[in-house]
Order: sequence, then C-alpha cells, then structure tokens
Amino acid sequence: MAEKCLEMGFYISIAGPVTYKNAHRLRELARILPLERLLLETDSPFLSPYGGRNEPANVRVVAQKVAEVRGISWEEVARTTTENAALLFGL
Repeated sequence: MAEKCLEMGFYISIAGPVTYKNAHRLRELARILPLERLLLETDSPFLSPYGGRNEPANVRVVAQKVAEVRGISWEEVARTTTENAALLFGL
C-alpha cells in the first residue's frame, strides 16, 4: 500500500507506535521509505512513545527512532521531514 501511495505522489507519516517493541513492520517501513517523502507526527494525545498522554514534543522521539533504524542522525531526519512538511503545507 505504501508503494501505491508513493506512486500517487503522497507523503507517508510515521508516528509514536514506531517506538513500540513489537512494531517490527512499521520500523522496516520507516527504514525503506524515501526520506524525501516522509513526515513525522505524534498522534497527540494518543499513542505516546512512552505510554500515557502524548504531546507534540514527542515527535523528537519518533525522529530518533526513525534515524536509528535508518542509520542516520536524528537531526537529518528532523531537517528533512520539516522541509517535507513545509513543502506539503506551503509554509
């Protein structure tokens, strides 16, 4: 389904569940998706990386996990996904 979405020009967003220990398929998706088509989110107030209530500041935790599975710095993930969001939303 991700391939079809990319073919259609969509971006794909990764959220807090990428940090869950049993989210193997989601982490694999985060690893192989083109970084230039990736967005990050937190799904606040639900699906916290830590359990309990989620908040927007936890997007850094999502970026760190995506960076870890891709073998790159979280700053690169943060910079590129921020650029992607700005382009998508015309900011």
